[in-house]
Amino acid sequence: MQVPRFEPFPAIRYSPALSLDDVAAPPYDVLSDADIEGLLAQHPRNIVAIDVPREVDGPDRYVHAAERLQAWLRDESLVRDPEPSFTLYRMTFRDEAGHTRRTVGVLGALEVVDEGAGGVLPHERTTPKAKSDRLDLTRATLANLSPVWGLSLTAGLTDLLEAPGEPVGSCHDENGVLHEVERVTDPARVEAIAAAVGSNPVLIADGHHRYAISRTFRDEERAAGRAGGTSELTLTYVAELVESQLSIDAIHRLYRGIDADALLGILADSFDLADAGRVDPSFAQAVVDRGALCLVRPGGYGVWLTPKPEVFADVRALDGAYLEHALRHHDIDIAYQHGVQHVVDTVSSGAASVGVLIRPTSIDEIRRTANERLLMPPKSTFFTPKLRTGPVIRPLT
Repeated sequence: MQVPRFEPFPAIRYSPALSLDDVAAPPYDVLSDADIEGLLAQHPRNIVAIDVPREVDGPDRYVHAAERLQAWLRDESLVRDPEPSFTLYRMTFRDEAGHTRRTVGVLGALEVVDEGAGGVLPHERTTPKAKSDRLDLTRATLANLSPVWGLSLTAGLTDLLEAPGEPVGSCHDENGVLHEVERVTDPARVEAIAAAVGSNPVLIADGHHRYAISRTFRDEERAAGRAGGTSELTLTYVAELVESQLSIDAIHRLYRGIDADALLGILADSFDLADAGRVDPSFAQAVVDRGALCLVRPGGYGVWLTPKPEVFADVRALDGAYLEHALRHHDIDIAYQHGVQHVVDTVSSGAASVGVLIRPTSIDEIRRTANERLLMPPKSTFFTPKLRTGPVIRPLT
């Protein structure tokens, strides 16, 4: 069985004089221009000044990002740890059901493996995405600024991470989630964490594109005669693949270029239809309780879509796979959206013709994906809460 290396590294962190509430940020790919402006207004040293170069910043935006990183290191807004460490990352939050949850994972450097080589496994097919932005940023800054999210198949990893490390920062995000980071330098514990994560494959939960960028950058470094260096690994958050450590929301479907009646006409061959009434946020749980999908019409009214077992006998038990199968002969423009109310609002505004609410993917299906080396349809999972960018930077020099 192929397994990956997982190593500590001397992290770059914000100075204790700066509050992570002011300088940490959500992941780059969820930020609008207005979000970025707001974060920079909050504090000029917010990580988005480095992590999110924008076209409005001109053709040298990646060079400027690298210059800021070095300037902040010189004025000690950012400080490099004197020795390698792992970083425990804890999140405390309320899930959709209102239950208080507490999760813990570890930030370290995970081996970058060739596609299909094993050890680090994708869990879903990815949609095409331009990769040049993140690659250009990595080339310029020579740093991993935001982590890949991995799930470890090692039983007992959570227990190994429970004991506290040295606190190095905390912050609350816009959703009220408490993020806490703790440094681990004790040699025995560092060795134990590295051995635990490195004893089983790691499944990529979030960050397939970031991991692919790391592979491209590694290959460039090898071609330049720098094989075996820091580019052989990439910044990764790893948590145990168990229910207590994961909160998974659904990623719903939006369709354009086809009206609700036409789509229902196609889906009627594969689903039993029933009136669902007006759709509201409670439908996030209602689709689970009913065991059905829900089509959302303009105006916010829904139609239950209950899968016909005989139609999907040979299809994997995933709502995304059901829809792919039912629509396989039709070329329909599709987009993805989190949150029931967002789906209702998007359809009602005319930005999409019709929506379909799906159920979250189960932990059992994710584990099956890893054990059987399967791939889910694109956008099958949405892991929450999202990690903050900024608490830990991994230098590549």
